[in-house]
Amino acid sequence: MRFIPTRFHGILDYVVGLVLIISPWLFGFSDVAYATWIIVAAGIAALLQTIFTDFEVGIIHKIPMQTHLMVDFGMGVILALSPWIFSFAEEVYMPHLIGGLFAILASLTTHRVPSESYRRTHTQHDRVG
Repeated sequence: MRFIPTRFHGILDYVVGLVLIISPWLFGFSDVAYATWIIVAAGIAALLQTIFTDFEVGIIHKIPMQTHLMVDFGMGVILALSPWIFSFAEEVYMPHLIGGLFAILASLTTHRVPSESYRRTHTQHDRVG
């Protein structure tokens, strides 16, 4: 069941991307190298993907929304499992698990296409430009 509008998903992406980037210092695990760099990389990837997605809050409009959601799902699986894959679960795992599960859930509950008003405006803009 998809009930999250793409605009809201995009706003969440910006917020969650920033939270992922600062989480090692926010939650006190910046001394665990793999844990820090994996979650920071996931945050940077989330921000870049959002910037490049063709939806209401994207800036460059190159990645289709369906592709964005598939990448969110895959990245969520990797992030959620990363503490065990990279053997740092004994030091920290909860931020990665929660962030990953959040990405998976968001990917499965967000609309696959942007709003009709966005598509209408974007299509008219493309014809003129």
